[in-house]
Amino acid sequence: MAVVPSPTHPGAMAEAQAVWQIGRHLWSRQVPVPEMFAFDSTTGIVLCEDMGDHQLHGLVLANETGSDQVVGYGRQAVELLLHMQLAGAADFKLEWCWDTPRYDRELMLTREAGYFWQALCRDFLGFTTMPAGLDGDFQHLADLAAAEPGGFFLHRDFQSRNLLVSAGRMRVLDFQGGRLGPLAYDLASFLNDPYIELPLAARAELFNHYLGLLAASRPELAEGFLEGYLWLALQRNLQILGAFAFLTKIKGKEFFRRYLYPAAVNLRGMLDGPAGCRLPVLRALAAELPEQLQHLKIT
Repeated sequence: MAVVPSPTHPGAMAEAQAVWQIGRHLWSRQVPVPEMFAFDSTTGIVLCEDMGDHQLHGLVLANETGSDQVVGYGRQAVELLLHMQLAGAADFKLEWCWDTPRYDRELMLTREAGYFWQALCRDFLGFTTMPAGLDGDFQHLADLAAAEPGGFFLHRDFQSRNLLVSAGRMRVLDFQGGRLGPLAYDLASFLNDPYIELPLAARAELFNHYLGLLAASRPELAEGFLEGYLWLALQRNLQILGAFAFLTKIKGKEFFRRYLYPAAVNLRGMLDGPAGCRLPVLRALAAELPEQLQHLKIT
């Protein structure tokens, strides 16, 4: 398969180089990405393995989301994830990153919480004034999330549309945005994927499977993992809502409209729990979002 950079995207050549460099690195660490064959530095064209088109997203939708088959796919996915996070971090070079080299507090505030407010609340839903104290909640959430250890390979979009099943084996795509970051972010991305809406029981089973694998290989990382997971899951959900609103309203990509409501319901559910007590303004805003989207007939 030949992958050709966008002729209009200003970062396309840097992104193509990241495909080549990060892809070769992950392949060398036995992470099941496409095999990289050649790269032309003049055009940015990458020649790589064609892994087919059996997205996990489609396979899940063809079954009951809580079925044994879907949970089996999920177990494969979280096993792949943990291996990629640990093995991919070894000898990873920050200069390969085309976007940012690390997932850090500044990124959380500007491109996740800030994105959520601007793209969803302001531009999509028409909010004119930020609720008093919301910025403080964003800052507090970023402090909590940024306290998690961050020296692991972070995919940053680990979800069902970037996973394929090829010859019975789970494979991963769209890794060129990889950087160093915390473990829990990509797990939260997968378990709270609005494209497939895994039932809570399936999420819990897959979370526990991942945590068991982590405890077996790196027990020091498993202790206290759950609390950090909650903060990073909130960060991820803010990013999803901002991205889907932007892609729908500004880019005109109607495909993403249908996923705004489940992502908003998920955010409200997360903040209904103990985490919401520490982020009261964000919790109050999240409680309104599903109804706001229903008024726009987005469900």
